[in-house]
Amino acid sequence: MENEVIAVVLAAGKGTRMKSNKSKLVHKIYGKELVTRVVETAKKADVNEIIAVVGYKKEQVEEVLGDSVKYAYQEEMLGTGHAIMQTTKFLEGRKGKVVVLNGDVPILRPETLKNLIQKSINNKEYATLLTAIYDNPTGYGRILRDEGGNIKGIVEQKDATEEQKEIQEINAGIYCFDIQELLLALKEIRPNNAQGEYYLTDVIKIMNDKGLKTGAVIVEDNTEILGVNDRLQLEMLTRILRLRINQEHMKNGVTIEDINNTYIYDDVTIGTDTVIHPNTIIKSGVTIGEDCEIGPNAYIREGCKLANKVKVGSFVEIKKAIIGEGTKVPHLSYMGDCEIGEHTNIGCGTITCNYDGFNKSKTVIGKNSFIGSNTNLVAPVNLGDNTFVAAGSTITDDVPSDSLAIARQRQTNKEGWNKR
Repeated sequence: MENEVIAVVLAAGKGTRMKSNKSKLVHKIYGKELVTRVVETAKKADVNEIIAVVGYKKEQVEEVLGDSVKYAYQEEMLGTGHAIMQTTKFLEGRKGKVVVLNGDVPILRPETLKNLIQKSINNKEYATLLTAIYDNPTGYGRILRDEGGNIKGIVEQKDATEEQKEIQEINAGIYCFDIQELLLALKEIRPNNAQGEYYLTDVIKIMNDKGLKTGAVIVEDNTEILGVNDRLQLEMLTRILRLRINQEHMKNGVTIEDINNTYIYDDVTIGTDTVIHPNTIIKSGVTIGEDCEIGPNAYIREGCKLANKVKVGSFVEIKKAIIGEGTKVPHLSYMGDCEIGEHTNIGCGTITCNYDGFNKSKTVIGKNSFIGSNTNLVAPVNLGDNTFVAAGSTITDDVPSDSLAIARQRQTNKEGWNKR
């Protein structure tokens, strides 16, 4: 293919500051591993193939990514240029672009990556960099431009002069290269620097010296290029991602009463005019209709689908539940592996007993039903439409439509017993 786009994800580092027995790349940010998020970003940017460069604890990264990527191996940590050298067998003979991503930079937007790739293609640039403007750029490689504004190179902090350290435009470490020219440039880079490493950034100068056109895209949101080196940074990026997701839902017509204490994961759909109260957790893949009310202190797990005007109240957990329009689960209930019809009321303290220690089983409740407080529904069990279950019942058998079910011991009063 003439215009292939291949992604290389650098995932070989040790990440010693995490103080962990696990590879840094498999630590999770908001339910997904760091490296998984980077690979998903590449896929959403429509790359044709993904190569992960692995090294330290590579088996953990391979277990997470499986066969969704190809693997190159970096046995010695000799810099980013050295890491890319390990991918040459996948790149030789190919034409198009290769984007380089860092496996510990997990919240880059796919739109930003698409923009980088598209600019590189449209402007016929042999290297296109993602850059950012920082008020305090300490620690980052500085972008060197000529009088005309063209990028002529990158200098790392340790190798920068005092004048170069004043430059505020920094290298984000995300690149888009012409495949064939990258392969040629990799043969020329040398470890002539303070670290004794092969810098991928040296490729820019090599291309400029050959008169090849290079360029940059300045990222609009600097948080996108933040990396994870320790658990403090992991928490900070989790917070940024959570706020980003919450803001998107609010822009789409969802009321979130406390944006800092609402936890909505990726790939959640919420209809307009739904209200989310504080301390609510909604996991990935959940669908919630319009004009619903969720929380506070509600936990909606994977596989749930809520129709319009559903209420899920305080201290309620639901899992793999399909809930019909207008149905209410107001408080203190667990509804797992169940299907509930429309306009049904689930009383306080109701539990679907879905697990017998070996298997999960399903509970079905029809429409227009009323489940009394403190009811146990022992699955598998089916309750028809317009059923009424008396409070305190343990239901083990199916209940026909239009029926009252009472399943509790008859009360007996022993008068005077306590005195005796």
